[in-house]
Amino acid sequence: MRQQNEKTPSALGRPRSLLRTVGSISSATMASRVLGLGREMTQSYMFGAGPVTDAFLAAFRIPNLLRDLFAEGALSAAFVPTFIGIRERDGTEAAWQLARRVMTALAVLLGVLTLVIAVGAPWILRIYVGGFEPEKLALTATMTRILSPFLLFIALAAVAMGILNACGRFFVPAFASAWFNVAAILGMVFLTPLFRRAGIDESLSLAYGALIGGMLQFAVQWPSLRAEGFRYRPMFDFGDPGLRRMLRLMAPATAGLAATQVNILVDTVLASHYGDGPITWLQYAFRLLQLPIGLFGVAIATANLARVSADAARGDNDGLKANLAAALRTAALLALPATVGLIVLRREIVAALFERGAFTAGDTARTSAALMCYALGLYAYAVTKIQVPTFYALGETSTPVRASVGSVLTKIAANFAFLALLPKLGIDAFLGLALSTSVGAWINFAWLAGGLRKRIGGLSGQGVVAATLKMLALSLLMGLVVEGTQRVLGLILYDGTIERLLRLGLAILSGVLVVALVVPHLGLPETRGLYQRLRRSR
Repeated sequence: MRQQNEKTPSALGRPRSLLRTVGSISSATMASRVLGLGREMTQSYMFGAGPVTDAFLAAFRIPNLLRDLFAEGALSAAFVPTFIGIRERDGTEAAWQLARRVMTALAVLLGVLTLVIAVGAPWILRIYVGGFEPEKLALTATMTRILSPFLLFIALAAVAMGILNACGRFFVPAFASAWFNVAAILGMVFLTPLFRRAGIDESLSLAYGALIGGMLQFAVQWPSLRAEGFRYRPMFDFGDPGLRRMLRLMAPATAGLAATQVNILVDTVLASHYGDGPITWLQYAFRLLQLPIGLFGVAIATANLARVSADAARGDNDGLKANLAAALRTAALLALPATVGLIVLRREIVAALFERGAFTAGDTARTSAALMCYALGLYAYAVTKIQVPTFYALGETSTPVRASVGSVLTKIAANFAFLALLPKLGIDAFLGLALSTSVGAWINFAWLAGGLRKRIGGLSGQGVVAATLKMLALSLLMGLVVEGTQRVLGLILYDGTIERLLRLGLAILSGVLVVALVVPHLGLPETRGLYQRLRRSR
C-alpha cells in the first residue's frame, strides 16, 4: 500500500496549469534547440553541405533514430505510466526497483546492440546509403563505429528523464539535451584543428563531439535523480511484472512512434542516390521544423503524459478527456502560427542561420524549399506527439501501430510518386522526400484521432475544433502581415547580413504582435488565465 506520508509530485497533484508546466519545459527545450541550431550553424560554416556532412548525418541517423524514439517517445510513453502506476499502488521503493531493472536491462541489451553496429557498420551502410561513393561510404562507416556507444548513454538518459518527469521535475531533463549540443559545438571548434595538426581526419570531430554529448546528457541528470532518492544498483529480473508490462507497451509504442523516424531513414536511403548535398539540405530543414516541435510539441506531450497517466490509473475518463482537450487546444495555439511563419519566412530563416562560410546561396535555396515541404506537416507532427502517449497511458497499443504502418506505407508510395513527378515540373526531385513526409504525418494524425474517438469518446463540448479553426484564421492573418512587413522592409533595407537579420527580426515581431493582440479575444481557456495573471502583475 502506498504510504500516507509520501509526497505526490506537483505534476500529478495538479497545482500548476498545463500551460505553466509547458512553459517550464519549453524554456529548457528552447535553450537546447537554440544550441542545436548553433551546432548545425557551426557544422555548416566549417563543412558546408557536401560529402562530409552527408556522411556524418547518415552515420548519426542510426543512433539518432533511437534517441528520438527513446528520449521523446516509446521509452517514456511506456515507462512513465508504468512507473506512476506502481508508485500509486505499491509505493516509492517498488517504483525505484522498476527503474533499476529497466536501467540494467537496457545496459545489457543496448551494449550488445552497440557491438553489433560497430562490427557490422560496413554491411549495414551498403544497404542504408548504397548510393554513396566508396570514399564517402568508408568515412560514414568510421563515424558509425565511433558513434555506436551513443545508443546506450542516450537510452539511460531517457530513463532518467522518465523518472524525473514522473516525479514532477521537467526542467532538468528537458535541459539535458542542451549539453549534447554544447559538446558537439566544442568538439568541432577544438577537436577539428587538433586533429588537423595530428594528421587525423578532421571531419571525425563531428562524431567524437556527438558521442561525448550523449554521455553528458545522461550524466547531468544523475544529481537530480539522487536528490529524488534514487540509488542505482544492478538488478537482473526480466520476470518483473512491471518491467514485462513496460516492455509489452514499449514494443508496439516504438512502432507507433516510429513513423517520422522510419520516414527519415527511407529518405536517407533514397537521397544517397542524388549526389552530394540532399541529405544535408533535408536534415537542416527538418532541424528547423524540430525547433517548434521541441519547443511546444514535445513540451505539451511531456506535461500531458503524466496527467493522463494518473487519470488512467484512477479510471477518471472525464479528467483524461479534459486534459487531452487542453493539450490539443494548446497545440493549436502554438503550432498553427509557427507553421505559417516557417512557410512565409523560410528563405530568410535559412539564410540568416546558415548562409556563411562553406554554405552557399544555392544551399539556402534548396534547404528553404525543403523546409516549406516539411512545414506543411508541422501541426500533425505536434498533435501526434500528444496522441500516441495518450494511447499508451490507456494501455492501448494496436491503434498507434496500425496508424504508424499506414502512414509509413503512404509515405513510401508518395516518395516514388513525387520523385517521378517533380522533375517533370522542373522541381528538384529530393523535395518529394520532404513533401511525402508531411503527407504521411497527416495520415498518422487522422488515424490516431479516429482511434481516440472510439477509445474515450468524442471531445465535443471541449472547444477543440473551435479553438483550432480560430487559430487557423488568426495564423493566416498573421502570415499576410508578416509577408507585407517583409516586402516593405525589402524596399527600405539593403541586402547585407545585418539588414537581412533586421528584416527577419522585425517580420517575426510583427507576427508575434498580431497573435498577442488578437488571441485574448478568442476566448481560449489556456490564454484566459495567463492574461489575467499578466494584468494582475502590472
